[in-house]
Amino acid sequence: RHYLGLSVTETTLFATLPMVLNVLAQTFVWGKISDRFQLRRTLIIVGELLASISTIFIWIIHRRFSDPISAGYSIIVGLTVIEIFWSMSNISWSALVSDIYSAKERSRIQGRLSSMGGIGRMVGILIGGLLYDGMGSRYLGWGFYEGALFFVAAAIMFISIVPLLYLPEGGIDVNPSSSQTNLPRDVHQVSNIVYLVFLTGMSFINFGRNSIAIIFSQYLTLPSGLALDSQTLSYIFNTQSVAIVALGWIAGTICRRLGNGMALFVGTATSIAALFLLVWTASVPMIYACSFLRGVGDVLIMAAAYTIASTLIPPEKRGRLFAWYNGTFFLSFGLGGTLIAGPIVDGLMAAGHVESWAYQMSFAAAAVLTAIGLFIQAGLYYYLKKDSSASK
Repeated sequence: RHYLGLSVTETTLFATLPMVLNVLAQTFVWGKISDRFQLRRTLIIVGELLASISTIFIWIIHRRFSDPISAGYSIIVGLTVIEIFWSMSNISWSALVSDIYSAKERSRIQGRLSSMGGIGRMVGILIGGLLYDGMGSRYLGWGFYEGALFFVAAAIMFISIVPLLYLPEGGIDVNPSSSQTNLPRDVHQVSNIVYLVFLTGMSFINFGRNSIAIIFSQYLTLPSGLALDSQTLSYIFNTQSVAIVALGWIAGTICRRLGNGMALFVGTATSIAALFLLVWTASVPMIYACSFLRGVGDVLIMAAAYTIASTLIPPEKRGRLFAWYNGTFFLSFGLGGTLIAGPIVDGLMAAGHVESWAYQMSFAAAAVLTAIGLFIQAGLYYYLKKDSSASK
């Protein structure tokens, strides 16, 4: 937005269009292939390799445009193509964890994966903050235009393939022998309606809390607002990462003691509180506190919601149905910004309102959406508990 001259809504397209292609590819291509051939590790490795190579091509292509807006849209289109490859990895990770670990272990594993991801997030954000303006010695956007950020991202993706080679392939026996058919399953057969209601609740929760993901950094760097530089911005985002790293290691214990349903409520309520704090405060210390709360909410929601989804999905349909679950998450970063946060900010600014206030109103809308998702999940939780009691 600052270097290429796009509007707030236009900047959200770099997440929206790629995520739409990501979810479509997961649902209609890679999910079916993963279930048909029970391939997990292979798809992860191929997806990361192709994404790494394609990232370099994005930089090369966008440099061919002299018009900044055209260059911006070439990045958007390039990232859209890359997400087709990344979606191979996304769907396979989701299925692989459920293939390898029992239902009781999944929240613990998801929490620890989130924690490790938080460490990677911290390192990545620090690199981004340093390279965006050449460690303060270059112009804003230098890291993108000269390619440093593209090269680092591509290299890290390529290196990540090495440990993946030591993973098991995953998958399940889709044609079990007669001796296997009587083995107890780690899930109860539930109706498709229950799963769809769960996905609806997660859609509101994820679209609400993640709709500000793209515009949050814009808000913090507003010349008429806090006017923070890129390094301070990285510290704020890494406060969220610290929370993810710290809580990730105990998320499994929290989910086990509270129950996954209650842990999901706590994580969602924490995210709502963080969003409302952003509406009411423009204090930098409070921004740090909000960022920490967002990290806490991220971990609990990720660990609890994944475990709930994994118990609702039959093992033989993990590829396809995890694509639906992933869709509520991946689409929320892009569509949430394009359809909700971006238009609210652009519309209020066009009506003559102060920039910072326009952004704060988008945070308020995000909190309301997240709260709607909380109520939907609470209703489903009550229904399932009541149904369970009646069965007993």
